[in-house]
Amino acid sequence: MVHLVQKYLSINNFADQKFAFKDLFESHPDFPSLFAITDSLESLAIENSALKISNDQLFELPDSFLAIYNKDLVLVTKSKTSIKIEFEKTGGKSLSFDDFIKGWNGIILVIEPNPTSIGKTLKTALKWFCYSLPVFALLIISIFNNNYDTSGIIFFSTSAVGLVFSIFIIKEKLGLKNEIVSQLCNRSSNVSCESVISSDKAKINEWLSFSDLPILFFGINLTSLLLNPSYSNNIIGLLSLLSLPIIGYSIWIQKMQLKKWCLLCLAVSFLIMFQGAVWVFMKNSFVSITFSSLFFYLFSMVLISSFWLIQSKTLENKIKAENEASKLKKFKRNYKIVNFLSNDIPVLKGLDELKGLKFGDNNAAVDIILIVSPKCKYCYKVFAEAFELITKYPEKNSLNIIFNINPDNNDNPYKVVAEHLLEINFLNEDLAREAIIDWYIQEVSLKKWIEKWKVDFISPKVCQQIEQQYNWCTANEFNYTPVKIVNNKLFPNEYEISELKYFLNDYAEGKQVFEKNDLVQI
Repeated sequence: MVHLVQKYLSINNFADQKFAFKDLFESHPDFPSLFAITDSLESLAIENSALKISNDQLFELPDSFLAIYNKDLVLVTKSKTSIKIEFEKTGGKSLSFDDFIKGWNGIILVIEPNPTSIGKTLKTALKWFCYSLPVFALLIISIFNNNYDTSGIIFFSTSAVGLVFSIFIIKEKLGLKNEIVSQLCNRSSNVSCESVISSDKAKINEWLSFSDLPILFFGINLTSLLLNPSYSNNIIGLLSLLSLPIIGYSIWIQKMQLKKWCLLCLAVSFLIMFQGAVWVFMKNSFVSITFSSLFFYLFSMVLISSFWLIQSKTLENKIKAENEASKLKKFKRNYKIVNFLSNDIPVLKGLDELKGLKFGDNNAAVDIILIVSPKCKYCYKVFAEAFELITKYPEKNSLNIIFNINPDNNDNPYKVVAEHLLEINFLNEDLAREAIIDWYIQEVSLKKWIEKWKVDFISPKVCQQIEQQYNWCTANEFNYTPVKIVNNKLFPNEYEISELKYFLNDYAEGKQVFEKNDLVQI
């Protein structure tokens, strides 16, 4: 279902919103319903309509739309003579209009095409042109000023292309996204350049990681070729062959450990293997590697490595500092601003009856309530920050986890997580603590988590509690997660829960004043 909607978004020029939609949709309490789709699209400010129409109006619909066919959501592509429908799992097939109408219940979902996408596409194309132009200009100048043979031209051009891919890898590592690269690196569920590049398994040491190796390798190659191509070909070819174990290890990590593919990394691996194959094909040998070639290559290695190791750390620290500065501006530490932005809960009644997972001191001055969904990218981050907060300041904070998940939606595969956590919590709070850490912090897969935290029986009080929590969220129109509540007021979305640490004393004093006022009124 996610794939079909994402494809439909691309057709209507919303490709840049595909991954934001996936996060919103999968964390919606009514996932995977049609309402969850429309509500997620509305959250992204994408105009959409879900309605039931008559068969006669089918011909008036746009060329592409989503529809319910034989109780399944399908992507419909309409032509003058036939209709093509695409299923989430079984692919597509062509039907006549009459055959389609027989299985169609009249329900459709259409979205308004994005008119601004053309400008974005031209802007992206211009960026690609700016990236490629200097590379080709450098190649032409070098060819006219140096005596290149066939292998030299191949090594130079592949190293230039490899350097471009290496720059994109570094940008992914630093969080500097490129729209086209992001689309390429997230084209399917088992492809994620960011997951591979930012993984701890990609780190070699504090200063160096596997993502640094391509830019070093191709940067050194280009520099040595510019200095003297005739001397550098053989050592580049030999090193390409010697890199095969590292390439194999990288592929093994992606396939077996991370279970995600990095297309940028695979492209770099292919270029290095291609250079090694060219060197073997040209019948070069280790004997032809001379002192002169080693000198030029070692000089290039020292030059590029020294420059990159210093600049990469400086660049990384600069980006981190800029990100922190944007979040921790002076006005954000003003409690009056936080208090002003904090809103009252529309329907406070019934909140005390919700029995979630409780952590910390019950008598703490700051009560944090998180309303989460078992499958929510942002919930993982918020829970980790809140849990770290009560760990560092246990005497000041308490944390209560409430779930916003539809109890009647048995199609939601993540409903079992909420049920098991609440059941475990009723039996043993310490085990519940470990179980929720496994899910939200360790991010154990659904299958492994269920095997580890298997519950044979879900008690009626758990079912009742999930229903109570869902109904309370519905009454407050909390159709999103996470919801952050601090001392019975909605914590501003402009603030991260980790920033609460700056206002702990202020919140404590505010709560004391509130309780005193209550006593006076009584």
